[in-house]
Amino acid sequence: MPRYSVVRPLLFAALLAGLGACTEPAALTTDGQVQDFVLPTPNSGPTTLAIAPDGSVWFTLSGANAIGHLQADLSGYREFPLPHPDSSPRIIALGSDGNMWFSEHTGNRMARITPDGVITEWDIPTPDSQPRAISLGSDGNIWFGMFAAGKIGRITPTGDITEFSIPTPDSGPRALATGADGAVWFSEFKASKIGRITPDGQISEFPLPRPNSGPGDITAGSDGALWFLELSGSMDGLQPDGNRVGRIDLAGRVSEYPLPSADPTAINIAVGPDGNVWYTKNARLGRVTPAGEISELPIAEGPARAVGLTAGSDRQPPTRLTDKLWFTDGTGNRIAYLQFR
Repeated sequence: MPRYSVVRPLLFAALLAGLGACTEPAALTTDGQVQDFVLPTPNSGPTTLAIAPDGSVWFTLSGANAIGHLQADLSGYREFPLPHPDSSPRIIALGSDGNMWFSEHTGNRMARITPDGVITEWDIPTPDSQPRAISLGSDGNIWFGMFAAGKIGRITPTGDITEFSIPTPDSGPRALATGADGAVWFSEFKASKIGRITPDGQISEFPLPRPNSGPGDITAGSDGALWFLELSGSMDGLQPDGNRVGRIDLAGRVSEYPLPSADPTAINIAVGPDGNVWYTKNARLGRVTPAGEISELPIAEGPARAVGLTAGSDRQPPTRLTDKLWFTDGTGNRIAYLQFR
């Protein structure tokens, strides 16, 4: 039987005292208690999440080849299998049409699911492009990165797809986010650059200070800049030497902050209910203040693999934040959140 609304008090009182001592943009803190729902499908591979206007949460299940849905109180679980096998749904985000949109990494498709679970898919013109991260653009379209193709894609609410080639060949666009300037910013994992594309398709690129920094997930911060992770370890044929959080302002100026722990690499990044930037790192969540002060908090007493997280902004400027920081845990096969007050 699945369990839900399980409160897991964790042993980090000293760290929480440090949390309360920091200045936080929204003056919110968490008591560090994790509430979770263990998914009924074994090894379902929960990956990323997005919050609907009604506060419910939608998430990709890469292992189960499905999309999942829970109410904000962790009740009413629903699971929707994808039409094609082995599609590997990856990143999910709320669209301008009120539906959830997601990428199918190995299926080479973009897809949409309605609130009642109806799924529509669109083939990407470039074969084997490996679509990954997506974001709702300022133009009302969904933008997505094509990791293997070295392109940025745009899909309208009616399913029309346009592709834009990145000037640097084989740059490996890994993640993207919509900035406060209305442009879409993206990480070039293989090229160690941050890119920027305007709604009409004009691309600029900004090299990072170090040539093997491996930029990964990126999000729009509450300070108006873009924040991103620099990955580390062996992945996608490379051995990036990142292990940092980066910040790039709208003029392209970059700052970097080393993470307090080495292995494993951080995975995803998002703005939390407190307005700070948070990231996932196996059995820990990390928090980064606008000044670059970093603390890491445990979210499990044993092994865990936190991957996606969101408080509602979904890689857009954080004007829509809930009082919960949701995350997925692949090892625990669960959806969970920290409550902020």
